Amino acid sequence: MGEMTIRDIAKRCGVGIGTVSRAINNHPDINPDTKRMVMDVIRETGFVPNNSARNLKRTDARCIAVLVKGITNPFFSSAVKVIEKEVQKKKYTMVMQHVESYENELEAALELVKEKRLRGIIFLGGSYHHDKEQLSMLKVPFVFCTIGTAEETEENRAYSNIAVDDRKESMKIVDHLLKMGHRRIAIITEGAKGESVGQLRLQGYRDAHEARGITVDETLVYEVREKDDPYTMKNGYRMAKEILRSKTRFTAVFAIADHLAVGVCRALYEAGLKVPEDVSVAGFDGLAIGEYYTPQLTTISQPVERMAKETVQLLLNVISGKAAHQQIIFPGELILRESTAKPPDGDVVFEGGHQEKKVDPMNGLPLKY
Repeated sequence: MGEMTIRDIAKRCGVGIGTVSRAINNHPDINPDTKRMVMDVIRETGFVPNNSARNLKRTDARCIAVLVKGITNPFFSSAVKVIEKEVQKKKYTMVMQHVESYENELEAALELVKEKRLRGIIFLGGSYHHDKEQLSMLKVPFVFCTIGTAEETEENRAYSNIAVDDRKESMKIVDHLLKMGHRRIAIITEGAKGESVGQLRLQGYRDAHEARGITVDETLVYEVREKDDPYTMKNGYRMAKEILRSKTRFTAVFAIADHLAVGVCRALYEAGLKVPEDVSVAGFDGLAIGEYYTPQLTTISQPVERMAKETVQLLLNVISGKAAHQQIIFPGELILRESTAKPPDGDVVFEGGHQEKKVDPMNGLPLKY
């Protein structure tokens, strides 16, 4: 195992790196029990604080930090590549830091500002609501990318944000499924705790049903419980297996990320079900894997390259004083592919992973919706 880092200590303790830093530096703003726990872990592991990063603070005069909450998400990988290219064009350097899903990204940013002489910060992923006090403490210009809400509030006027309207775009794709005739649409979303894009996309799912006068069956709402990285194919696979075991009736699945949707397709295939003949599956993000997977995935595509370029340009304009904070909402695009179709004749009941069409006992014909 490599040398322990402050991030490793934070992960072991289940706290943010800012909390660990406060414990190490004997900061008064920390719960005594939390401080004791952190210091106990430090003693157990033999961790020695590394001050080498602090020694760099005088040298990074043209440095942009990118804090990524969800480093394994390929959508963010694409954004980082574009951001790095655009930053280098402007003769800046870029430093990237991974923020764990349980960490507060603002705490991580505040700690990083202490370590390095930053000109600006870009946040990829995270919460769409932020603590006002922490926002005011962050004196470096910054832009949130991909984690916004279209609703203008007093809070978000205090910072810049670039995103799609996750709620509206999710409503669009779920409404498409409803228009095709689906009435039993399961959703796989992020856990309800926290204010993430997962919750915005869940609200869009609810909006689509409400607009058509359809009551959402809460047994069709499935939340990923994985703490570290919710948007993975493995989680999509696990949650689809859970839906199948529940014997809940459904004819479509909306997964709030393409990787989740791919995992869903695999689980359905193993259960002997065909996509979209038996079950339709839709995702969100517009990742390349959705185009080359079989069947090709119906999804909402986000203009990641345009968003990343606009993020860098906006940040540099804020740094130079050419622009004030802005809320920029990009349109998503509904991409219709092979994974969605009209629902099968009759409702479908899943028994032990196999399908059984409900029929009218009087005539043997499939029951309609």
